[in-house]
Amino acid sequence: MAGNRWVGVRMRCWTALVLGLVAGFASKSAIAADCPGRPDALGTSRTLVVDPKAHPLIGTMQYRETLPLDDGEVVLTFDDGPLPKYSSQILDILAAQCVKATFFTVGRQAQANPEGVRKVRDAGHTVATHTMNHPSAMHRLPLERARQEIDNGIASVTAALGDNGAALSPFFRIPGLARNDGIEEYAKSKGLQVWSADFPADDWRNVSSTRVHDLAMQRLAANGKGILLLHDIQPRTVAALPRILHDLKARGYRIVHVVPASAEQPATPTEPQQWLLHPPSENIAISRWPKIPRFAFAETSALAAPQLTESWWNDGAVLGANFDRTKRSARGVPLPREAPWPREIQVAQAGTATLPVPAAGVFEIAEGLRVAMQGMPSSAQHADRVRVAQVEAERPAKPARIAVRNGRRAMAGKPVHPARVAAPANRNTLKRAVHDKKTGRRNSRHQEALLEPAPG
Repeated sequence: MAGNRWVGVRMRCWTALVLGLVAGFASKSAIAADCPGRPDALGTSRTLVVDPKAHPLIGTMQYRETLPLDDGEVVLTFDDGPLPKYSSQILDILAAQCVKATFFTVGRQAQANPEGVRKVRDAGHTVATHTMNHPSAMHRLPLERARQEIDNGIASVTAALGDNGAALSPFFRIPGLARNDGIEEYAKSKGLQVWSADFPADDWRNVSSTRVHDLAMQRLAANGKGILLLHDIQPRTVAALPRILHDLKARGYRIVHVVPASAEQPATPTEPQQWLLHPPSENIAISRWPKIPRFAFAETSALAAPQLTESWWNDGAVLGANFDRTKRSARGVPLPREAPWPREIQVAQAGTATLPVPAAGVFEIAEGLRVAMQGMPSSAQHADRVRVAQVEAERPAKPARIAVRNGRRAMAGKPVHPARVAAPANRNTLKRAVHDKKTGRRNSRHQEALLEPAPG
Protein backbone atom coordinates (compact mmCIF):
# COMPACT_ATOMS: atom_id res chain seq x y z
CA MET A 1 0.00 0.00 0.00
CA ALA A 2 2.79 2.41 0.94
CA GLY A 3 4.62 1.55 -2.28
CA ASN A 4 1.60 2.36 -4.41
CA ARG A 5 1.18 5.69 -2.61
CA TRP A 6 4.83 6.56 -3.27
CA VAL A 7 4.46 5.69 -6.96
CA GLY A 8 1.42 7.97 -7.15
CA VAL A 9 3.32 10.86 -5.59
CA ARG A 10 6.20 10.41 -8.01
CA MET A 11 3.83 10.33 -10.98
CA ARG A 12 2.16 13.57 -9.87
CA CYS A 13 5.55 15.28 -9.44
CA TRP A 14 6.69 14.23 -12.89
CA THR A 15 3.39 15.37 -14.39
CA ALA A 16 3.68 18.80 -12.77
CA LEU A 17 7.29 19.12 -13.98
CA VAL A 18 6.37 18.22 -17.56
CA LEU A 19 3.44 20.64 -17.58
CA GLY A 20 5.68 23.40 -16.25
CA LEU A 21 8.26 22.80 -18.96
CA VAL A 22 5.58 22.75 -21.65
CA ALA A 23 4.12 25.99 -20.33
CA GLY A 24 7.57 27.58 -20.26
CA PHE A 25 8.33 26.56 -23.84
CA ALA A 26 4.90 27.79 -24.93
CA SER A 27 5.44 31.11 -23.21
CA LYS A 28 8.85 31.58 -24.83
CA SER A 29 7.51 30.65 -28.25
CA ALA A 30 4.60 33.09 -27.78
CA ILE A 31 6.99 35.88 -26.81
CA ALA A 32 9.22 35.15 -29.77
CA ALA A 33 6.21 35.11 -32.06
CA ASP A 34 5.11 38.51 -30.75
CA CYS A 35 8.54 39.95 -31.55
CA PRO A 36 9.38 38.96 -35.14
CA GLY A 37 13.01 39.15 -36.08
CA ARG A 38 14.13 39.31 -32.42
CA PRO A 39 14.10 35.78 -30.98
CA ASP A 40 16.31 36.95 -28.11
CA ALA A 41 14.01 39.83 -27.14
CA LEU A 42 12.49 40.12 -23.67
CA GLY A 43 8.94 40.41 -25.04
CA THR A 44 5.66 40.56 -23.13
CA SER A 45 4.76 37.30 -21.45
CA ARG A 46 1.02 37.92 -20.98
CA THR A 47 -1.75 40.51 -20.80
CA LEU A 48 -3.52 40.98 -17.49
CA VAL A 49 -7.09 42.30 -17.65
CA VAL A 50 -8.29 43.97 -14.43
CA ASP A 51 -11.57 45.45 -13.21
CA PRO A 52 -10.77 48.89 -11.71
CA LYS A 53 -13.93 48.97 -9.60
CA ALA A 54 -13.20 45.63 -7.96
CA HIS A 55 -9.73 46.71 -6.80
CA PRO A 56 -9.61 50.53 -6.75
CA LEU A 57 -6.32 50.93 -4.82
CA ILE A 58 -3.19 49.00 -5.80
CA GLY A 59 0.55 49.23 -5.12
CA THR A 60 2.14 48.10 -1.88
CA MET A 61 4.16 51.29 -1.44
CA GLN A 62 0.89 52.71 -0.06
CA TYR A 63 -1.86 50.12 -0.23
CA ARG A 64 -2.53 46.62 0.92
CA GLU A 65 -3.21 45.19 -2.53
CA THR A 66 -1.19 45.10 -5.73
CA LEU A 67 -1.64 43.53 -9.14
CA PRO A 68 -2.15 39.74 -9.16
CA LEU A 69 1.28 38.83 -10.50
CA ASP A 70 3.16 35.58 -10.31
CA ASP A 71 6.69 35.43 -8.98
CA GLY A 72 9.13 36.94 -11.45
CA GLU A 73 6.52 39.08 -13.24
CA VAL A 74 7.05 42.83 -13.65
CA VAL A 75 4.80 45.67 -14.80
CA LEU A 76 6.61 48.71 -16.25
CA THR A 77 5.03 52.15 -15.69
CA PHE A 78 6.21 55.57 -16.88
CA ASP A 79 5.06 58.95 -15.48
CA ASP A 80 4.96 62.64 -16.50
CA GLY A 81 5.12 62.40 -20.30
CA PRO A 82 4.97 62.77 -23.12
CA LEU A 83 8.10 64.82 -23.66
CA PRO A 84 9.21 64.31 -27.30
CA LYS A 85 12.96 64.43 -26.69
CA TYR A 86 12.95 61.50 -24.24
CA SER A 87 9.53 59.84 -24.52
CA SER A 88 10.16 58.91 -28.16
CA GLN A 89 13.44 57.22 -27.20
CA ILE A 90 11.67 55.28 -24.46
CA LEU A 91 9.12 54.04 -26.98
CA ASP A 92 11.88 52.95 -29.37
CA ILE A 93 13.72 51.02 -26.62
CA LEU A 94 10.52 49.23 -25.60
CA ALA A 95 9.67 48.44 -29.21
CA ALA A 96 13.11 46.90 -29.77
CA GLN A 97 12.36 44.43 -26.98
CA CYS A 98 8.65 44.04 -27.82
CA VAL A 99 7.73 45.20 -24.33
CA LYS A 100 4.39 46.79 -23.42
CA ALA A 101 4.03 49.27 -20.55
CA THR A 102 1.60 51.73 -18.94
CA PHE A 103 2.09 55.49 -19.38
CA PHE A 104 0.57 57.93 -16.87
CA THR A 105 0.22 61.09 -18.95
CA VAL A 106 0.04 64.67 -17.64
CA GLY A 107 -2.78 66.75 -19.19
CA ARG A 108 -0.59 69.78 -19.84
CA GLN A 109 1.97 67.59 -21.63
CA ALA A 110 -0.79 66.03 -23.71
CA GLN A 111 -2.02 69.46 -24.79
CA ALA A 112 1.51 70.47 -25.79
CA ASN A 113 2.27 67.20 -27.58
CA PRO A 114 -0.91 65.34 -28.60
CA GLU A 115 1.01 63.43 -31.25
CA GLY A 116 3.18 61.88 -28.53
CA VAL A 117 0.07 60.60 -26.74
CA ARG A 118 -1.17 58.97 -29.92
CA LYS A 119 2.25 57.37 -30.50
CA VAL A 120 1.96 55.69 -27.09
CA ARG A 121 -1.49 54.38 -28.02
CA ASP A 122 -0.47 53.25 -31.50
CA ALA A 123 2.49 51.31 -30.08
CA GLY A 124 0.04 49.21 -28.08
CA HIS A 125 0.79 50.61 -24.66
CA THR A 126 -1.79 51.52 -22.04
CA VAL A 127 -2.55 55.25 -21.77
CA ALA A 128 -3.49 56.45 -18.26
CA THR A 129 -3.76 59.88 -16.58
CA HIS A 130 -1.65 61.80 -14.09
CA THR A 131 -3.67 65.02 -13.39
CA MET A 132 -3.59 68.22 -15.42
CA ASN A 133 -0.61 70.15 -14.02
CA HIS A 134 1.16 67.59 -11.81
CA PRO A 135 0.87 69.49 -8.48
CA SER A 136 3.80 68.52 -6.26
CA ALA A 137 1.70 68.50 -3.06
CA MET A 138 -1.69 67.40 -4.26
CA HIS A 139 -2.70 66.06 -0.85
CA ARG A 140 -2.56 69.65 0.49
CA LEU A 141 -4.83 71.11 -2.17
CA PRO A 142 -8.46 71.91 -1.40
CA LEU A 143 -10.60 68.98 -2.44
CA GLU A 144 -12.37 70.97 -5.16
CA ARG A 145 -9.04 71.94 -6.67
CA ALA A 146 -7.85 68.32 -6.57
CA ARG A 147 -11.01 67.24 -8.35
CA GLN A 148 -10.40 69.80 -11.07
CA GLU A 149 -6.86 68.47 -11.55
CA ILE A 150 -8.20 64.95 -12.06
CA ASP A 151 -11.06 65.97 -14.36
CA ASN A 152 -9.03 68.38 -16.49
CA GLY A 153 -6.23 65.83 -16.87
CA ILE A 154 -8.68 63.23 -18.17
CA ALA A 155 -10.28 65.74 -20.53
CA SER A 156 -6.93 66.86 -21.97
CA VAL A 157 -5.62 63.32 -22.60
CA THR A 158 -8.99 62.33 -24.10
CA ALA A 159 -8.83 65.28 -26.49
CA ALA A 160 -5.26 64.40 -27.48
CA LEU A 161 -6.22 60.81 -28.30
CA GLY A 162 -9.18 61.81 -30.45
CA ASP A 163 -11.98 59.45 -31.43
CA ASN A 164 -13.72 60.25 -28.10
CA GLY A 165 -10.73 58.92 -26.21
CA ALA A 166 -11.78 55.30 -26.56
CA ALA A 167 -8.20 54.13 -25.88
CA LEU A 168 -7.94 55.96 -22.54
CA SER A 169 -7.84 53.55 -19.59
CA PRO A 170 -9.43 54.32 -16.18
CA PHE A 171 -6.04 54.06 -14.49
CA PHE A 172 -4.86 57.05 -12.45
CA ARG A 173 -1.70 57.82 -10.46
CA ILE A 174 -1.48 60.67 -7.95
CA PRO A 175 1.52 62.97 -8.59
CA GLY A 176 4.30 62.23 -6.13
CA LEU A 177 2.03 59.53 -4.66
CA ALA A 178 0.74 62.34 -2.39
CA ARG A 179 -2.54 60.65 -1.50
CA ASN A 180 -5.34 61.53 0.88
CA ASP A 181 -8.77 60.07 1.56
CA GLY A 182 -10.65 62.75 -0.37
CA ILE A 183 -8.64 62.17 -3.56
CA GLU A 184 -9.03 58.42 -3.35
CA GLU A 185 -12.77 58.58 -2.70
CA TYR A 186 -13.31 60.92 -5.64
CA ALA A 187 -11.23 58.71 -7.94
CA LYS A 188 -13.25 55.67 -6.90
CA SER A 189 -16.51 57.55 -7.50
CA LYS A 190 -15.38 58.12 -11.11
CA GLY A 191 -14.53 54.46 -11.59
CA LEU A 192 -10.78 55.06 -11.60
CA GLN A 193 -8.19 52.65 -10.31
CA VAL A 194 -5.54 54.47 -8.28
CA TRP A 195 -2.07 53.10 -8.96
CA SER A 196 0.77 53.45 -6.52
CA ALA A 197 3.81 51.20 -7.09
CA ASP A 198 5.64 48.31 -5.48
CA PHE A 199 9.13 49.79 -5.90
CA PRO A 200 10.70 52.82 -7.63
CA ALA A 201 14.10 53.31 -9.25
CA ASP A 202 14.52 56.92 -8.01
CA ASP A 203 15.08 58.16 -11.57
CA TRP A 204 13.52 61.54 -10.73
CA ARG A 205 16.41 62.24 -8.36
CA ASN A 206 19.80 63.62 -9.37
CA VAL A 207 21.48 60.22 -9.67
CA SER A 208 23.37 58.43 -12.41
CA SER A 209 21.81 56.02 -14.88
CA THR A 210 23.86 53.24 -13.29
CA ARG A 211 22.25 54.03 -9.96
CA VAL A 212 18.79 53.89 -11.56
CA HIS A 213 19.57 50.46 -13.02
CA ASP A 214 21.00 49.14 -9.75
CA LEU A 215 18.06 50.33 -7.64
CA ALA A 216 15.53 48.85 -10.06
CA MET A 217 17.19 45.42 -10.04
CA GLN A 218 17.93 45.37 -6.32
CA ARG A 219 14.41 46.30 -5.30
CA LEU A 220 12.89 43.89 -7.79
CA ALA A 221 15.04 41.10 -6.37
CA ALA A 222 13.88 42.01 -2.86
CA ASN A 223 10.19 41.93 -3.85
CA GLY A 224 10.35 39.12 -6.37
CA LYS A 225 7.70 40.79 -8.53
CA GLY A 226 5.66 43.98 -8.78
CA ILE A 227 5.03 47.37 -10.36
CA LEU A 228 8.16 49.36 -11.27
CA LEU A 229 7.85 53.16 -11.24
CA LEU A 230 9.88 55.05 -13.89
CA HIS A 231 9.65 58.40 -15.75
CA ASP A 232 9.78 58.87 -19.52
CA ILE A 233 10.94 62.51 -19.29
CA GLN A 234 14.35 61.83 -17.70
CA PRO A 235 17.59 61.33 -19.69
CA ARG A 236 18.94 59.00 -17.00
CA THR A 237 15.92 56.73 -17.53
CA VAL A 238 16.62 56.60 -21.27
CA ALA A 239 20.23 55.58 -20.52
CA ALA A 240 19.30 53.00 -17.88
CA LEU A 241 16.32 51.31 -19.57
CA PRO A 242 18.28 49.12 -22.09
CA ARG A 243 20.36 47.64 -19.27
CA ILE A 244 17.26 47.10 -17.14
CA LEU A 245 15.50 45.20 -19.93
CA HIS A 246 18.62 43.19 -20.69
CA ASP A 247 19.03 42.10 -17.07
CA LEU A 248 15.34 41.31 -16.73
CA LYS A 249 15.75 38.89 -19.60
CA ALA A 250 19.02 37.45 -18.27
CA ARG A 251 17.60 36.86 -14.78
CA GLY A 252 14.40 35.20 -15.95
CA TYR A 253 11.90 37.98 -15.23
CA ARG A 254 8.78 38.36 -17.38
CA ILE A 255 6.89 41.47 -18.48
CA VAL A 256 3.12 41.72 -17.97
CA HIS A 257 0.95 44.22 -19.81
CA VAL A 258 -2.11 45.48 -17.89
CA VAL A 259 -5.32 46.64 -19.58
CA PRO A 260 -8.78 47.47 -18.18
CA ALA A 261 -11.69 45.09 -18.49
CA SER A 262 -14.44 45.83 -21.01
CA ALA A 263 -17.54 44.21 -22.41
CA GLU A 264 -15.47 42.54 -25.12
CA GLN A 265 -12.59 41.60 -22.81
CA PRO A 266 -13.60 40.36 -19.33
CA ALA A 267 -11.27 40.51 -16.34
CA THR A 268 -8.71 37.78 -15.86
CA PRO A 269 -10.00 35.30 -13.24
CA THR A 270 -8.09 35.70 -9.98
CA GLU A 271 -8.34 34.74 -6.34
CA PRO A 272 -8.37 37.38 -3.54
CA GLN A 273 -5.03 36.26 -2.14
CA GLN A 274 -3.37 36.83 -5.53
CA TRP A 275 -3.82 40.59 -5.06
CA LEU A 276 -1.38 40.49 -2.14
CA LEU A 277 2.32 40.92 -2.77
CA HIS A 278 3.11 37.88 -0.62
CA PRO A 279 -0.09 35.84 -0.28
CA PRO A 280 -0.30 33.37 2.61
CA SER A 281 0.84 29.85 1.88
CA GLU A 282 1.97 26.77 3.73
CA ASN A 283 5.30 28.49 4.46
CA ILE A 284 3.83 31.83 5.59
CA ALA A 285 1.83 32.02 8.81
CA ILE A 286 -1.60 33.59 8.51
CA SER A 287 -1.68 34.77 12.14
CA ARG A 288 0.97 35.44 14.74
CA TRP A 289 -0.51 33.29 17.51
CA PRO A 290 -1.16 29.55 17.26
CA LYS A 291 -4.73 28.42 17.37
CA ILE A 292 -6.04 26.80 20.56
CA PRO A 293 -5.84 23.03 20.16
CA ARG A 294 -8.89 20.88 20.72
CA PHE A 295 -8.20 18.91 23.87
CA ALA A 296 -9.95 15.65 24.72
CA PHE A 297 -11.32 16.15 28.25
CA ALA A 298 -11.86 13.18 30.54
CA GLU A 299 -14.81 14.92 32.20
CA THR A 300 -17.05 17.66 30.88
CA SER A 301 -18.83 18.60 34.09
CA ALA A 302 -18.56 22.26 35.04
CA LEU A 303 -16.92 23.38 38.25
CA ALA A 304 -19.01 25.06 40.91
CA ALA A 305 -19.20 28.82 40.60
CA PRO A 306 -17.45 30.82 43.35
CA GLN A 307 -19.76 32.14 46.04
CA LEU A 308 -20.21 35.81 46.73
CA THR A 309 -18.66 36.94 49.96
CA GLU A 310 -18.97 40.04 52.04
CA SER A 311 -15.60 41.18 50.79
CA TRP A 312 -17.58 42.90 48.00
CA TRP A 313 -18.33 46.42 49.15
CA ASN A 314 -21.24 46.76 46.73
CA ASP A 315 -22.82 43.32 46.95
CA GLY A 316 -26.01 44.56 48.60
CA ALA A 317 -28.05 44.27 45.43
CA VAL A 318 -26.95 40.64 45.10
CA LEU A 319 -27.15 39.55 48.75
CA GLY A 320 -30.61 41.12 49.13
CA ALA A 321 -32.00 41.00 52.68
CA ASN A 322 -28.60 40.35 54.24
CA PHE A 323 -27.43 43.78 53.11
CA ASP A 324 -27.42 46.38 55.84
CA ARG A 325 -29.03 49.37 54.14
CA THR A 326 -28.42 51.58 57.16
CA LYS A 327 -24.69 51.64 56.58
CA ARG A 328 -24.58 54.37 53.99
CA SER A 329 -22.59 57.52 53.78
CA ALA A 330 -24.06 61.00 53.47
CA ARG A 331 -24.09 60.74 49.67
CA GLY A 332 -25.88 57.41 49.58
CA VAL A 333 -22.86 55.26 48.70
CA PRO A 334 -22.77 51.96 50.66
CA LEU A 335 -19.91 51.80 53.12
CA PRO A 336 -17.56 48.83 53.16
CA ARG A 337 -18.92 46.01 55.23
CA GLU A 338 -17.09 44.40 58.05
CA ALA A 339 -14.59 41.83 56.91
CA PRO A 340 -15.97 38.27 57.18
CA TRP A 341 -12.71 36.66 58.24
CA PRO A 342 -12.08 36.36 62.03
CA ARG A 343 -9.92 38.90 63.76
CA GLU A 344 -6.83 37.95 65.65
CA ILE A 345 -7.66 37.02 69.28
CA GLN A 346 -5.23 37.71 72.09
CA VAL A 347 -5.01 34.56 74.20
CA ALA A 348 -3.24 34.67 77.56
CA GLN A 349 -0.89 31.73 77.92
CA ALA A 350 -0.36 30.13 81.30
CA GLY A 351 3.07 30.04 82.89
CA THR A 352 4.44 33.13 81.19
CA ALA A 353 6.33 35.58 83.46
CA THR A 354 6.70 39.27 82.68
CA LEU A 355 9.70 41.33 83.73
CA PRO A 356 9.08 44.56 85.66
CA VAL A 357 9.59 47.85 83.85
CA PRO A 358 12.65 49.68 85.23
CA ALA A 359 11.91 52.95 87.02
CA ALA A 360 12.87 56.23 85.37
CA GLY A 361 15.18 57.08 88.29
CA VAL A 362 17.49 54.25 87.37
CA PHE A 363 18.81 56.28 84.47
CA GLU A 364 19.21 59.57 86.36
CA ILE A 365 22.47 60.94 87.85
CA ALA A 366 21.54 62.47 91.19
CA GLU A 367 24.85 64.25 91.71
CA GLY A 368 24.76 66.05 88.37
CA LEU A 369 27.43 66.11 85.68
CA ARG A 370 29.93 68.25 87.58
CA VAL A 371 29.84 66.04 90.72
CA ALA A 372 30.14 62.88 88.65
CA MET A 373 33.26 64.26 87.01
CA GLN A 374 35.04 65.24 90.25
CA GLY A 375 37.21 62.22 90.00
CA MET A 376 38.78 63.63 86.86
CA PRO A 377 42.35 65.07 86.91
CA SER A 378 42.77 68.71 87.84
CA SER A 379 43.84 69.58 84.33
CA ALA A 380 40.61 68.14 82.96
CA GLN A 381 38.58 70.02 85.54
CA HIS A 382 40.34 73.24 84.62
CA ALA A 383 39.61 72.62 80.92
CA ASP A 384 35.98 72.00 81.75
CA ARG A 385 35.71 75.28 83.64
CA VAL A 386 37.36 77.12 80.78
CA ARG A 387 34.91 75.58 78.28
CA VAL A 388 31.86 76.53 80.35
CA ALA A 389 33.11 80.09 80.81
CA GLN A 390 33.83 80.36 77.10
CA VAL A 391 30.30 79.23 76.16
CA GLU A 392 28.73 81.67 78.59
CA ALA A 393 30.89 84.51 77.28
CA GLU A 394 29.98 83.86 73.64
CA ARG A 395 26.21 83.67 73.99
CA PRO A 396 25.11 87.29 74.44
CA ALA A 397 28.05 88.89 72.66
CA LYS A 398 26.78 89.21 69.11
CA PRO A 399 28.30 92.71 68.80
CA ALA A 400 31.55 91.28 70.10
CA ARG A 401 31.54 88.62 67.39
CA ILE A 402 30.94 91.32 64.80
CA ALA A 403 33.90 93.22 66.23
CA VAL A 404 36.06 90.08 65.92
CA ARG A 405 35.11 89.60 62.25
CA ASN A 406 35.72 93.27 61.49
CA GLY A 407 39.06 93.09 63.30
CA ARG A 408 40.11 90.14 61.15
CA ARG A 409 39.13 91.98 57.99
CA ALA A 410 41.02 95.09 59.18
CA MET A 411 44.15 93.03 59.94
CA ALA A 412 43.91 91.49 56.48
CA GLY A 413 43.64 94.90 54.86
CA LYS A 414 40.05 94.35 53.67
CA PRO A 415 37.40 97.09 53.87
CA VAL A 416 34.83 96.97 56.66
CA HIS A 417 31.20 97.94 56.02
CA PRO A 418 30.08 100.71 58.42
CA ALA A 419 26.89 98.85 59.27
CA ARG A 420 28.97 95.97 60.60
CA VAL A 421 31.04 98.12 62.98
CA ALA A 422 30.16 97.25 66.59
CA ALA A 423 31.79 98.23 69.87
CA PRO A 424 35.30 99.68 69.48
CA ALA A 425 38.13 97.35 70.24
CA ASN A 426 41.89 97.80 70.13
CA ARG A 427 44.34 95.42 68.51
CA ASN A 428 45.30 93.64 71.74
CA THR A 429 41.68 93.11 72.73
CA LEU A 430 40.94 91.57 69.35
CA LYS A 431 43.95 89.29 69.52
CA ARG A 432 43.01 88.16 73.00
CA ALA A 433 39.43 87.42 71.93
CA VAL A 434 40.63 85.35 68.99
CA HIS A 435 43.12 83.53 71.23
CA ASP A 436 40.47 82.77 73.84
CA LYS A 437 38.11 81.47 71.20
CA LYS A 438 40.73 79.10 69.74
CA THR A 439 41.72 77.96 73.26
CA GLY A 440 38.08 77.24 74.04
CA ARG A 441 37.80 75.02 70.95
CA ARG A 442 40.90 73.05 71.90
CA ASN A 443 39.72 72.62 75.47
CA SER A 444 36.31 71.53 74.27
CA ARG A 445 37.85 68.86 72.02
CA HIS A 446 40.08 67.73 74.87
CA GLN A 447 37.07 67.47 77.20
CA GLU A 448 35.12 65.41 74.67
CA ALA A 449 38.06 63.08 74.25
CA LEU A 450 38.21 62.49 78.00
CA LEU A 451 34.52 61.68 78.14
CA GLU A 452 34.75 59.02 75.39
CA PRO A 453 34.85 55.42 76.67
CA ALA A 454 38.09 53.54 76.35
CA PRO A 455 38.24 50.95 73.53
CA GLY A 456 37.81 47.31 74.44
